[in-house]
Amino acid sequence: MTQKNSTSSLFTAPLHVINLGLSSFADTLRDHQVPVTDVDWRPPAGGDAALIRIIDNLRADDSQAWLPTIASANEIAIEHLLTAEPHIIGIGIAKDVVPGMKDGLILHAGPPVTWNAMCGPMRGAVMGGLIYEGLATTPEQAAVLASSGEISFEPCHHHHAVGPMAGVMTASMPVWILENVTAGNRAYCTLNEGLGQVLRYGAYGEDVINRLNWMASQLAPILAQAIEGHGPIDMRSLLAQALQMGDEGHNRNRAGTSLLIRELAPFLTRLHESSDAIARVFEFLHSNDHFFLNLTMPAGKCALDAAAAIPGSSLITVMARNGTEFGIRVSGTGDRWFTAPAPIVDGLYLPGFSKDDAAPDIGDSSITETAGYGGFAMAAAPAIVQFVGGTPQLALDTTRRMRSITLAESRVYQIPSMGFRGTPTGIDVLRVAETGILPAINTGIAHKKPGIGMVGAGLVTPPFRVFAEGARALAESLGQDTAC
Repeated sequence: MTQKNSTSSLFTAPLHVINLGLSSFADTLRDHQVPVTDVDWRPPAGGDAALIRIIDNLRADDSQAWLPTIASANEIAIEHLLTAEPHIIGIGIAKDVVPGMKDGLILHAGPPVTWNAMCGPMRGAVMGGLIYEGLATTPEQAAVLASSGEISFEPCHHHHAVGPMAGVMTASMPVWILENVTAGNRAYCTLNEGLGQVLRYGAYGEDVINRLNWMASQLAPILAQAIEGHGPIDMRSLLAQALQMGDEGHNRNRAGTSLLIRELAPFLTRLHESSDAIARVFEFLHSNDHFFLNLTMPAGKCALDAAAAIPGSSLITVMARNGTEFGIRVSGTGDRWFTAPAPIVDGLYLPGFSKDDAAPDIGDSSITETAGYGGFAMAAAPAIVQFVGGTPQLALDTTRRMRSITLAESRVYQIPSMGFRGTPTGIDVLRVAETGILPAINTGIAHKKPGIGMVGAGLVTPPFRVFAEGARALAESLGQDTAC
């Protein structure tokens, strides 16, 4: 009798369906007003049998734990990352302070790329950089010089530096100097120009060059004096405060920029500079909410560099894009890059532009996500969705999902809306390869043609292939047979 009633109720009770896989599988049910719960399930390792075997071979007896070699290495790596204390210690000229920087060398965002393979915005930024350096007077001359072989191109990451978007750094540009006082290593980044038609988005017009010249001759020296008067500035503390004030450290930096202004204001006003010069500095900082970004990036860089090159560690130390390729580095495989074609960003566009105008994903700013904020801290900044798209719920869900692929939670960067839990920190290449859950990155969008600049902002999904290749290489470094 019980079985009969149970069976009949199956056909008479209201249905609530759990859908595994693509949401479209259940569209017919939704059309008939049947409640459906979508479960974001996917086969392990994307269904790649060889990769599944590799990951299984890296497991200890406890199926939830990695081999002792990996676990031990990750404990060391994540501790370096969690205990890093980046401080602003000054501003210098790139060729004087950035290791290996010299005249005729241009540093760029992302993994290595040649002039012939560069996307439009990176070419535009290179041309602008050559004009800024006085090596060319027109974009046409700059393009000829860039293709001549007389100019060298290398990633910012090869020089302990980072660059937003096109990421171009030339020899005479002023750069922030940050030091991780825990480990003693340093990182570098140019000063942020603002949004719109700027060099880092591939623009190179007269206004762009004039702004860069003012930043080098006025802004940087004045800020350098203020920092000297203040002494080292604790970036970890400023970023922690900013996250509790609605920032996420990548595309929303209004609070961080404001905190930096408050920190420097007393020392700026005491400088023996003209009131007009000081006023223009304040006006520029006030009008540029993204100014703090070029500090959160090297803060993440010097924290992650301290966790790099630890044999056996599956911690991802770099995620970067050059507009042609998306690349990562893994602590246990050292300086090796794993790359795949850069995707197009899914985002919101400025009036008059659309996805057809967009260049592929570009920039070193994903170092913020790699370090455990940016897209990983979107729950701290629900207003970010007004800039990159989505909903406040998406921001919360994104941060929750990132906990599945990270090794720890930050002890300092906390999210009020999640009970002050730490941000998900330390991306594990093996967990990404196993689960198929990809790191969440929010970013700006540059026009695909040189010289135009910013056209929007949005969210981007990295290519799974780079994580699968990183996992295979890590297994090989541990002596695992990865042959199919």
